[in-house]
Amino acid sequence: MKIKSFIIATMMSALVAPMFVSCGDDDNDSNTDSQIVENIVSEYTVNDKMVADQKRKSGKNVAVLLVAFGSTWNNAFLAFDATKAAYEQAFPEADVYMSFSSDICINRASVGENTDDAGNIVKRDYYEPRYLLHAIGAAKYSKIYVQSLQVIPGEEFAAVVASVKKFMNNGYLKDAHLDDDYLAKLQEDEAIFLGMPLLSDPDVDVPKVAYELNEICKAEAAQGVVAFMGHGNPDNYDTFKANVRYTQLEQALQTYSKNYLVGTVDMPGNYKQDVLARMNAQGISSGKLYLHALMSIAGDHAHNDMAGEGDEYWNAEDEESEENSWFEFFGHNGFNPIVVKAGNHPQGLLEHRGILNVWINHTKEAQFLEDAYHSMYPEE
Repeated sequence: MKIKSFIIATMMSALVAPMFVSCGDDDNDSNTDSQIVENIVSEYTVNDKMVADQKRKSGKNVAVLLVAFGSTWNNAFLAFDATKAAYEQAFPEADVYMSFSSDICINRASVGENTDDAGNIVKRDYYEPRYLLHAIGAAKYSKIYVQSLQVIPGEEFAAVVASVKKFMNNGYLKDAHLDDDYLAKLQEDEAIFLGMPLLSDPDVDVPKVAYELNEICKAEAAQGVVAFMGHGNPDNYDTFKANVRYTQLEQALQTYSKNYLVGTVDMPGNYKQDVLARMNAQGISSGKLYLHALMSIAGDHAHNDMAGEGDEYWNAEDEESEENSWFEFFGHNGFNPIVVKAGNHPQGLLEHRGILNVWINHTKEAQFLEDAYHSMYPEE
């Protein structure tokens, strides 16, 4: 790939934490092509050194790369820390690395968008999976696992698969190309593996996660409604037809109790008002309603879209507005909403060990990534 075409395609998405604070910075236009290339290459350099140092220190020849969408919340950083530690315990033969796929989360985490519970601004440096993959390749690990920390095999999972495919095709900046012989040997030895998202298999993962969620929430379901808020594929498209997993999970949960409901912030036909309609159809119109985030971590969506309280989260003129939080929406529709928290924050799925183990098992059972297409469309 030529440098200039690479720059045009990636100018807004490739520039990460140390360079820009947020998207849409007009000053970007003043950068020359050579400056942009230099900045991009510097990201490779930072990660190459970090990974090389870790490999030299550990002496290990296996790498696990965890890929999350990302967050800017300190409670989410702590959840990622705990996840990385759990993976290090589960894979003692491997060096474990964490990456974010969201440029916005990377940029804002690096400048400290949020604080910890003591009010201190918390800054974290995370990097895109392409930089970590390049660094892992530059260090020449002989076996690589890439684990998606997404919930459904949807839009964000597609980005994970694409990053692995580009890595195997040596498709990054020519100034940062890897050893083609090394990549060919990874292919020959079938030594790069892709771990699937949480709800990848409807016949295995969905009932397993439903079981774990019921173990966590069955006391709540005995007292009222338990509503889970997932993300969903956005707008009016459904990448890899993955939105069906939310419907399948609700159906699996309702084998335990009809008080379980699963909605999203972005799946058409499964917004909070659709969840309310399903509850009303079951004859449920009041009482306690426990709110949980069906996301890997509790970030902006959990804190604001789900748990937001007060006038800024409620517009009485448009009750179905996406700006209205689930807490306020259900509170204004006859329910007593309760945001379930650990300390001061809602919890994400990674914080429940039984559910985290589903991801870990996906890594242990990960298959060789023969090609990106059939990883995304395994039925064909």
